[in-house]
This record gives sequence, structure tokens and C-alpha cells, in this order.
Amino acid sequence: MSDLYPLGLRVRDRLVVVVGGGPVAARRVRGLLEAGARVRVVAPVLDDELAAAAAAGTVEHAARAYRSGDLDGAWVVHTATGVEDVDRAVAADAEAQQTFCVVAADAAAATAWVPASAGLPGPEGDVVVSVHAGRDPRRAARLRDGVAAALDAGELPLRRVRPTDAPGPGRVALVGGGPGDPGLLTGRGRRLLASADVVVVDRLAPRSVLTTLADDVEVIDVGKTAGNHPVPQERINELLVEHALAGRQVVRLKGGDPYVLGRGGEELAACRAAGLDVEVVPGVTSAVSVPAAAGIPVTHRGVAAGFSVLTAHEAVASVPGGPEHTLVLLMGVTRLASTTRALVEAGRPADTPVAVVEDGFGPRQRTTVGTLADIAERAAAAEVRPPAVTVVGDVVRLSPAWAAHAAAAEGVSES
Repeated sequence: MSDLYPLGLRVRDRLVVVVGGGPVAARRVRGLLEAGARVRVVAPVLDDELAAAAAAGTVEHAARAYRSGDLDGAWVVHTATGVEDVDRAVAADAEAQQTFCVVAADAAAATAWVPASAGLPGPEGDVVVSVHAGRDPRRAARLRDGVAAALDAGELPLRRVRPTDAPGPGRVALVGGGPGDPGLLTGRGRRLLASADVVVVDRLAPRSVLTTLADDVEVIDVGKTAGNHPVPQERINELLVEHALAGRQVVRLKGGDPYVLGRGGEELAACRAAGLDVEVVPGVTSAVSVPAAAGIPVTHRGVAAGFSVLTAHEAVASVPGGPEHTLVLLMGVTRLASTTRALVEAGRPADTPVAVVEDGFGPRQRTTVGTLADIAERAAAAEVRPPAVTVVGDVVRLSPAWAAHAAAAEGVSES
């Protein structure tokens, strides 16, 4: 491959001649049209895709066999007739007029080769991966797919270094980071982080992914703890707007899902009011995933057919349903005693099972179980600390922690 000089060709509004009317020629034409080329197809017969393009006037069709002179004015030539003598004649004519020629059936006879290529969708669509692999197309395709998968997963740096030719506002992405384990961050979220100029991050977001960012990416910590909001929500909204209006790509990295008690809707409204383009990337919500990490399904056939999610700051007593309707409470550790008391006063049985799951998917994950009557006392004795998710309902009985709790209680009663 020492005689290969890789480059990209800008073919928009330039003539490219394709000789041949079969499936290979159709693939070549498809890519050329996507790149904006003017395409002339020389072939007596066309396959259905090319025939439709010719009928629509998308391509020019010379409905006959190839002859000298068909390449006049062409910047690039592709020949894919499947007839060796014809392909060689096309290559010879292209060589004589100093036009690069791709020969589909014989790479050795060509002066140009089409790499295995892939482009990323969305705002990062200006990234194109092209692979040459010793004129082995299947090998090239496998390598291309591997690199494209790494780009799509955000494992390779996507962030711009050189400013765009058309300066203007940047974009904002509200990314749900999941319950804290970086493995539960979506591939889309990782890709946006890989292309970000500014990351505005919450306390419960998967912060370990920040170590993968380039040193010059600005990270703004707006994390909140119980009773301590050093950066008010209004200022967070302003930060997103200010940086995006300055032309930066901004990622708002949040814990869980942006729209599950995460004030993502407020941030979206603020950005849209400023005329900014905003993308919302869902995240794995801790309301479902953290109970699952503790072996608690929020619904289970024959046990619970529905669930509600709210914060302990709200009027929990107004939520309908008994032990068979699961109640998931977020941000409720400090008010656990008053919350459980309100639920009992509202009519839920005092012996309804309750689980408090601390630091779901984190290094100190722990589950404390009890009932509405005693969970507050048990949690205090265990020194339960936020972040934690509280699950109320009969589904708690399905967890390993409840089984251990029940076994311990039975042992005490027997003694």
C-alpha cells in the first residue's frame, strides 16, 4: 500500500461517470449522490434502483454500451460492468485523460479505491471514518465497523479543536447519567460527552466519566446536597444558556433521568426560550434501577401491578394504593419518619414492608428493611445516609434483604 495516498474528494456539482448498471454500480451511485455529485451512468440495462433514479432525473443515463468519449469532463470514473475487457478499456481511457478510475472487479487495474466508510448521524455527522486495508474490502469493513462503534459509544475523542467555518450558537444536551455506575450511561450520552466543550454536572451523575474528558473541557460542578444548594436552579439555567450562546457544545450531565424529578423540563424551557437547539438523552432512572440492584422489582405479577414515584417532600399520603401498589420515594432519608407516619395515618397498614437502598450501584450499596412502623428507627440505627431510594410495598418481600430479615426475626422468636 506504499503507493496509496489517502484523501477525500469534494465531488459536489462535479461530473462522475459510472459505467455499469448492476448492484455494485448502484451502491457507487448512491454514495456519489449523497455527496452531491452529478452522475452519468453508462449501461444498456439498469437495475431497479438505478432505473428509478434515471426516471426521476436524479442521474443522467446513456442507455448503451460504453464507448470512448463517455468520460469527457469527468472528475472521477467508476467502472463496474463485470466484463473484463470493458472495465480495462474504461480504465485505459481514464488514464489517458488523467482522470482517477475505480475498477470494482480488479483493484490492481485501478488508480483509485473506494474505502470502507461510515459517518456518524446527528450533529457529529461531519466525522467520517474511511478504511483502506490492503485492497481487502471485507477486512476494511470490519475495521471500519470497529472504529465506528468506538466513536458511536463515545470511546474516542469527538470534540472539535478547530472552530467551525460558520460561527453561531452551540447546542445543549440534557443527558441522563443513570444511577451513578458509568456502565449505565447510554452510548448516546457518552458520545455527546466526547464532543462537549462544557459539562455542567450534578452530584449524583456518573462522575468517573469526567476523567476521560480532555484537559481543556470546562467542568462546572453544580451538585446539591440535602439543604445545601450552592448553585440555584436559575443560575444553572443561565450557565447553560451563556455557554451555548458563546458557541460551545454544552452537556448537562444529570443523575438518573433528566425528566424524573430532575428539573430537566425547566432547563429545556430556559434553553429553548433563548433560541437554542436542545437534545434530551434519557437516562436509567434510579427510581427503577436502584430497587432492581437490591433485588426488588417495582412490579411483579401477583404482587404489584403498578408503582408511583415521588419525593418525600411531597404529600405522600395522597398517593392511592395499598401494599400491592409500590411507592418509590426519592430524596427521602431525612424525612423518613414523618413520611412513614403520614402513610400509616392515610390508611396504609403499619406492617407494609419498606426497604431503603443506599448508594445504588455504588461502593457502599446497602439495603435496610423494615415496615412502615419501624423503618425510620431501623434506618437511624443503621446510620443510613443519602443518596438512597425508599421502596414501600409488598414487592420488598421479594428481596434478599427481606429474606435475611425474616430469617433473623424467626430465629429470635424461636429462641
